Amino acid sequence: MRLALYEPDIPQNAGALMRLGACLGVGIDLIEPCGFLLTDRALKRAGMDYLKSADIGRHRSWARFHQALAPPARLVLLTTKAQTPYTDFAFAAHDVLLLGRESAGVPDAVHAAAHARLTIPLRPGLRSLNVAQAAAMVLGEALRQTGLFPPPAPPRT
Repeated sequence: MRLALYEPDIPQNAGALMRLGACLGVGIDLIEPCGFLLTDRALKRAGMDYLKSADIGRHRSWARFHQALAPPARLVLLTTKAQTPYTDFAFAAHDVLLLGRESAGVPDAVHAAAHARLTIPLRPGLRSLNVAQAAAMVLGEALRQTGLFPPPAPPRT
């Protein structure tokens, strides 16, 4: 299982997602161009020392990322434009959860390339969650369904 960030534009969110991936043993794919420098201080501050433990792949474009996907990987897009709630979806171990830009989501061609498009049900009149919060919710369910959560650490003494 992996998280893919499509042209992220907020370094704090990207850093938080890299930290999430590091802690849960889930790889992160950054699909460029990003709206910030990857050496940005805010990215490092958000990811803290967890970035050293993260499995991060960089892709120079959507086309290169999409070309690198190989079966059995399925591209699962999290989007406010979907009809299927993530809680009704059967996740698989090789799924790649794709998150759009905070400012604009993903273009129609990316929507069309996804194997599945999922949404998080929200109260009427509210637009969306923060991308890092949305990813954490859906990734947690995907890891629960597939049994891929890391084993618990021994208690600290």
